[in-house]
Amino acid sequence: MDTSPFILDGGLATELEASGFQLQNDPLWSARILHTNPQAIKDVHYSYLQSGSDVITTATYQASIEGFVKYLGLQPEEAQLKIMSGVQLAKESVLEFMSNSPLSDRREPVVAGSVGPYGAFLHDGSEYTGAYEDKMTVGELKDWHRPQIQCLVKAGADLVAMETIPSLKEAEALVEVLREFPEAKAWLSFSCKDIHNISSGRSFSEAVQVACRSSQLVAVGVNCCPPSLLEPLLESAKSYKKADLSWVVYPNSGEEWDPKIGWKTEKRTSFAKLSLDWKEQGALWIGGCCRVGPADITELKQQLHV
Repeated sequence: MDTSPFILDGGLATELEASGFQLQNDPLWSARILHTNPQAIKDVHYSYLQSGSDVITTATYQASIEGFVKYLGLQPEEAQLKIMSGVQLAKESVLEFMSNSPLSDRREPVVAGSVGPYGAFLHDGSEYTGAYEDKMTVGELKDWHRPQIQCLVKAGADLVAMETIPSLKEAEALVEVLREFPEAKAWLSFSCKDIHNISSGRSFSEAVQVACRSSQLVAVGVNCCPPSLLEPLLESAKSYKKADLSWVVYPNSGEEWDPKIGWKTEKRTSFAKLSLDWKEQGALWIGGCCRVGPADITELKQQLHV
């Protein structure tokens, strides 16, 4: 049995932008491309599969019924189908790749349905602060997330990737909603502000304890933070993680984000070598987030499968 880490993909929007799509100020971000150019989504998925990804993440991070109704003019039923199409496109990419490539030396790729935080819909950067949690109840957050998770599960996602979650309250809501889909498996990953705390200011160890309440999670961890934070974050919470729950880690490139000008490129971090430490700490799911592309995933795959 293969016990090596599952290699995730990298930044979907990063690759779309590299192809000429303007996403930075779009309230739907890469989810808009599900509507305007679905083939472009498939092309990015395929490029990550070629680079060695075992897991392909759908273009639904910023997708919601309300957002598609508001910004695309769709009816609610059409919005549901549009979210489901994200899973269908990823599955089509996997099938096409499998038909063109022998899989004797690698796992059959799986599809993770991306669920972003409520702050992603707000389009104000609050997925990195969790500022909205004080104004919302767990019930309201459950009501917000339920339709998207339902669409992803119904469309046949192999896993649900609940990612960039900034607060304990939203994590609690997601864990509770997941119970409504008892056959579904998922991971839960947090955005973090420093080596001890998630973005809202609560400790990462508390966040891990919330994740441990669920028997449906395959992993808990961190995404879209600088790679240098990961080792101390995992260390800070290792005693709180259940033995049967793995770590999932997929940082950004380590570059600095400036809301006025976008990404500053002078501080890029190659995280492939760091990944050996994360693997040693028990990370079974490893990949990249913003500003991480197929070439980085190829390097990561080579590093972890020496």
